[in-house]
Amino acid sequence: MLPETPTTLPQLGQRLKAARKAAFPMDDLNAFALRLGVARSTLQRMEQGDLSVALSRYYRAAELLDMTEGFHQLFVKEKSLFDD
Repeated sequence: MLPETPTTLPQLGQRLKAARKAAFPMDDLNAFALRLGVARSTLQRMEQGDLSVALSRYYRAAELLDMTEGFHQLFVKEKSLFDD
């Protein structure tokens, strides 16, 4: 089992916030939340890396930001030379 990394989700939230501001510089939290179809408070939790927010919300945000490619690599393990 992998060790818990408490900074992973907050970093994800920070990257989401930066991507939102870069892609939609005129949007405040309310405007982007409306685009995303979530409450402002949900978007705030996402940008804090809150674990209680469904992964589907993060995927929808990635769609809006044209950044879904990485999602297709989740849980894909590259074979090494030592794998059978």
